[in-house]
Amino acid sequence: MGAATEAFVAHRNLLFTVAYEMLGSAADAEDVLQEVWLRWADVDLDEVRDRRAYLVRITTRKALDRLRTLGRRKESYVGPWLPEPLLTTPDVAEDVELADSVSMAMLLVMETLAPTERAVFVLREVFGLDYDEIAQAVDRTPTTVRQIAHRARAHVAARRPRDVVSPAESRAALQAFRRALETGDLQGLLDVLAPDVVLLSDGGGVVHAVQRPVAGADKVARLLAVGWHKVGAWTSVEPVQVNGHPALVLRRDGGIHGVAAMRIEDGLVTGLYFVVNPEKLSRVGRETELSR
Repeated sequence: MGAATEAFVAHRNLLFTVAYEMLGSAADAEDVLQEVWLRWADVDLDEVRDRRAYLVRITTRKALDRLRTLGRRKESYVGPWLPEPLLTTPDVAEDVELADSVSMAMLLVMETLAPTERAVFVLREVFGLDYDEIAQAVDRTPTTVRQIAHRARAHVAARRPRDVVSPAESRAALQAFRRALETGDLQGLLDVLAPDVVLLSDGGGVVHAVQRPVAGADKVARLLAVGWHKVGAWTSVEPVQVNGHPALVLRRDGGIHGVAAMRIEDGLVTGLYFVVNPEKLSRVGRETELSR
């Protein structure tokens, strides 16, 4: 194994995590890594002082280019756009900060940031890079990066879940939700859903999905009860770890039909995210390693 290949392989999980957190798409993150490798293979390693920092810098720049393209693509997306779910390894859930940063809820919050704000937030808050390193990655001065970081941090803080939820609390809410869903218990659903819960369903125009957000416990519970009555007889539900948090995989005819991820606060489900677009389900059949 050559020195360039060895360095790239050693940091690959980190680079994928950076790209995924910036893009919310595993497929696009993989494309970015391919571009990074092509760029990295032409680098004179004798001129590189810190290979990890250099690779992160290339990844950030490539991901920023891709993020701007994604923004235009999302404008014509059919229905709500949700991040691509990942079946994650157990160690992701054990790293509370990493799990929080890749949660479906947090990725949706980061969707509200401008591209450069998102890059700065990810590199500073998740990976702990110093302002000088980030400045090189986003082509800004360190002073400007500090200002962007402050603005992005305030923006995210106003929208992110208020508290870090323990794995036990998440599992309890998930189990209660699953039990109520499978039994068609409307009251059970109402008991686990927050009054202001919002349901988003991403079918991408490929398969049937709710085209607009559904808000309010009563509306969401009734929608779920009716929907499960129609598909429950031939759909099985399996608890898994998705993006570092407990979630459900819906299986039909032996294949993966969709993923149900949740945002949980104070023991109640405040956000329900159903991804049924088949183009976004390839990473649910096998575990993805993330690192920081």
